[in-house]
Amino acid sequence: MDDEVSILELITRMLGSHGYEVKAAFNGAAAVTEYRKAMEAGERFDVVILDLTVPHGMGGIEAFKAMQAIDPGVRAIVSSGYSHEPEVVNYKKHGIAGLAPKPYRIAELVRVVESALAG
Repeated sequence: MDDEVSILELITRMLGSHGYEVKAAFNGAAAVTEYRKAMEAGERFDVVILDLTVPHGMGGIEAFKAMQAIDPGVRAIVSSGYSHEPEVVNYKKHGIAGLAPKPYRIAELVRVVESALAG
């Protein structure tokens, strides 16, 4: 989930080239809706990547909490270009599986996804 279309396209290409199936959402509310639909269909997402800061709408932490209400076992990676935010500094304390700092580097993003998937 990211509010910038170019970043959604980049992540989709980057992770797709490494064999991952990606479902993109433009904001937190859309991400929560997609997560709920997947759970109802029995097709739980393995991991979600959530942009921490969304200027006009639900951001990553709020979306993560909403997903936790649906599925307490949700695995989330927060993504941010702001390394000083408390949720970034203490992401594990918030129950978040990983951190993907912006700008993305493919090897680092894949490593974070693999680590989150490994639990």
